Amino acid sequence: MPETVAIEQDGHVRTIILDRPEKKNALSDEFAWSIVNAVDDAAKDDDVWVIAITGAGDAFCAGLDLSGERDPYKAPMSPQSAQLDDIGWVGSFSLAFRQRCEKPVVAGVNGAAVGAGLALAMAADMRIVARGARLMAGYTRIGGSPDGALSWTLPQAIGYEQAMRFMLENRTVLGDEAVSLGMAGEVVDDDKLRDRLAEYCQQLAEWSPITTRLTKRAIGKATTHLDLETHVRFERVTVGRAFASEDAQECRRAFFEKRKPVIQGR
Repeated sequence: MPETVAIEQDGHVRTIILDRPEKKNALSDEFAWSIVNAVDDAAKDDDVWVIAITGAGDAFCAGLDLSGERDPYKAPMSPQSAQLDDIGWVGSFSLAFRQRCEKPVVAGVNGAAVGAGLALAMAADMRIVARGARLMAGYTRIGGSPDGALSWTLPQAIGYEQAMRFMLENRTVLGDEAVSLGMAGEVVDDDKLRDRLAEYCQQLAEWSPITTRLTKRAIGKATTHLDLETHVRFERVTVGRAFASEDAQECRRAFFEKRKPVIQGR
């Protein structure tokens, strides 16, 4: 496993730790694929009954590493992406967590979860969030549109209008509000997040793994009104178009220059 992902095993609970704190756990290609692969590995291991995912340092995941040279929405794609017919790691978050894995996945959102990092958190089945954590989509700021199945997971969790408001107002939500909106099921003090995540996952691991897997399968079937893979493909087309616009390029320049973008509508 690459050094950007740390794995801990305690009984039947496997914890996947995003371990790139110097970058706020921002997602490079290698890092993102290592997360997907870690979830897939845990899903296949019969000794793992519950999966936890959290971040090292003071962030959960700051989203796409914008300091990288390559645009993840343009060719050439990584070899793994090619094998997945260009869904890429962004779409693979939701597919790995929700479709390929029938075990409960609990995200411990210990700090900032932004863009694809928020999509990663929302792909989990349940979330425990630190009181000081900041949850933000951020796509409008960089001229993009939702990806990582966030346009599917977020309205499922908080409803259509709240999801629209959250996205288009470019809101930042802290831990308590995240719970009140339905983005997370529980909020704890920042310094108690890791312990509470471990405690909760061990509690889930007390049940029969057959029970928990069948329960996730049934709830997943009941709440999936469309084909998720088709939806993430649609997202990929729309976010690619959004990032290809002149406005998106200007938004990214303005982001790095810490100024308001000049929007031309093209």
